[in-house]
Order: sequence, then C-alpha cells, then structure tokens
Amino acid sequence: MVHYGHSNQLRQAKAMGDYLIVGVHTDAEISKHKGPPVFTQEERYKMVRAIKWVDEIVEGAPYVTTLETLDKYNCDFCVHGDDITLTVDGKDTYEEVKREGRYRECKRTQGVSTTDLVGRMLLMTKAHHSNMVSLSGPKGHSPWTGVSQFLQTSQKIIQFASGKEPQPGDSIIYVAGAFDLFHIGHVDFLEMVYKQAERPYVIVGLHFDQEVNRYKGKNYPIMNIHERTLSVLACRYVSEVVIGAPYAVGKDLLDHFKVDLVCHGKTEVFPDKDGSDPYAEPKKRGIFRTVDSGNGLTTDDIVQRIIANRLQFEARNQKKEAKEMAVIEAMRKREEEQNEAAAQVTQ
Repeated sequence: MVHYGHSNQLRQAKAMGDYLIVGVHTDAEISKHKGPPVFTQEERYKMVRAIKWVDEIVEGAPYVTTLETLDKYNCDFCVHGDDITLTVDGKDTYEEVKREGRYRECKRTQGVSTTDLVGRMLLMTKAHHSNMVSLSGPKGHSPWTGVSQFLQTSQKIIQFASGKEPQPGDSIIYVAGAFDLFHIGHVDFLEMVYKQAERPYVIVGLHFDQEVNRYKGKNYPIMNIHERTLSVLACRYVSEVVIGAPYAVGKDLLDHFKVDLVCHGKTEVFPDKDGSDPYAEPKKRGIFRTVDSGNGLTTDDIVQRIIANRLQFEARNQKKEAKEMAVIEAMRKREEEQNEAAAQVTQ
C-alpha cells in the first residue's frame, strides 16, 4: 500500500537533501520478498508521484539497493526508515550501502503499517481505530509490525501542511468526502479537480468518523480522521484541509473560504440527516461541478481485494512478523555476545 507513514518517510528524506528520487518495486518483486501487494505497481507509481515531496520516481527499482543503483541515478545516499527490511532469505537489503557510508535513516511513523491497515480491513470491526489488535496472535511482538495506535500531534499536521494562504487571482475549489484508505481513485479525482482552474487552491473538507459511518455504514471509516487528514495533506494537488467539515456545504463555509467552485466526483451523493441535498447551496449559486476522474476505484474495492486474498494476506503478515522476530533475536544475541566480550576485556 501507499499510506501516510510512507509520505512521512519521504518528507523526512527530502529534508535531508535537495532532490528526492523514489524507487518503487514491481508487483513481482514485492510478491517474492513480502507477499501480495495491495495496490498494483501502476497504481503505486502514480500514487508516489502524487506525494508532494517527491521529485522523481524510478519504476521497477531493484529490491536490494546497491551502490550501482545509487550511482546510476546520481544519488549521494539513500534513506530508509528505522525498521528493518529483509530479502526473502533474511538478508538486510541495505547492507552494501550501509557499509560504504551512503545510507541515512529516518524515523518510522508509529501506529501505521501496511500490515496494520490490512489487519483492520480483515477484521473490519467497529473498534478497529482504538483496539490494539495483532493479526499474528499473542506471540507477535515485533516493534515494526506490531499494531500500535496512531497518535496525532499538531506538530505532525504542521509538518504535512503547505502553510500557503490563497493568493489574489487563485481559484478556490472546495471538495468534501471521507477520503478513506487514500488511494489512486482519490488521487485521480484530486488531480482532475486541480485542473479545473489555471491557479487552483484546493481545499478538502474531511468528514468526522461518525459522519462517515452514518452515510457509508458497515464499519467505515477504516482510517480515523487524523490519519485521513495526513493522507490528504501529503497529496501535491491539495492546499488545505478542513478537519471535520460539515456534511452540508452551506452558506457559512462557502463565504468563509470565499469558494469559487465546488466539485464532486461521479460517486453517489448521500443525502444529509434531514434528507436534503448537501450541495443545494453551491448548486443555487451556480458554482457546483461534477468531475469525472475516469477512475471508478472506491475504498470498498480496496477492502474487497484484501478479503478476496484473505488467506494470502494473513500468511504474509504472520511470515513478516516471524522474520522480524528472528532478526530481533539475532540482534539481541549479538549484543549479549558483545557485552560478554567487553566484560572479559575489562577483567
């Protein structure tokens, strides 16, 4: 998957240098080393391109990063999170570049991982935002894969926000929705919205969790409001986010943000609690536009992909956790041996 944890990693990587190139693996490489990918390689290429800190992407990047790869793209160094990444046979994929001093590390975002999100989709329980559930059963205690709750801070929002005010001559475009499990359908829609004006300033209104649950039903949203905020803010087509936007796009909101245009995709518009059209006011003002992104993918479709491959994904999660636990054990043993050797020297 591509999620806000990855965006946060790319944000940190960009801050370490001037130009950020992101290598994205093929489906075949991921299947071989990790298990089935949730998004296809084409979807992932497009999604990573849409993250605002990315300057360039390399399609079909090798799974093991070598000095040859870094030199080929004129890279001074490569960056990875402080979790470990292993090949199918348990080797550190960054061994060579670490040895040559061309490796930097950034902080992993606590409380989110593909494993965690896949777990939430497999469980689809009402409590999946707050319950700390591990798919791998009671034995799984890997600090990288184990599920912990995401804790939002104002600092994190500031780091993700553009901080840019609309300028005179900008067209202020407003869109609203759940934007749950931020995916390529959302990216294509926001790109199309962005193209509606010469100088677009796109504001995304995000509905609170209970509002999303009211109109989407089941156990939606899968991501809570804080997670959805960061997912949307990381997109290069978005200038601002309204956290907990009112469901009806009314007079106050339109006047407050001086909205020039309100857009909605081809998906169904659910009525407000009182049965009224949430877009009645922008329609009355003649500023409502339906935008066809040409992509019909929905959050429901993503969940269906996971459920269809349920057994494969459960096996993937358990295998990944077991591999990480083995590495932790090896690291612990090595540390013990080093400590024993040091103790003998001092004696």
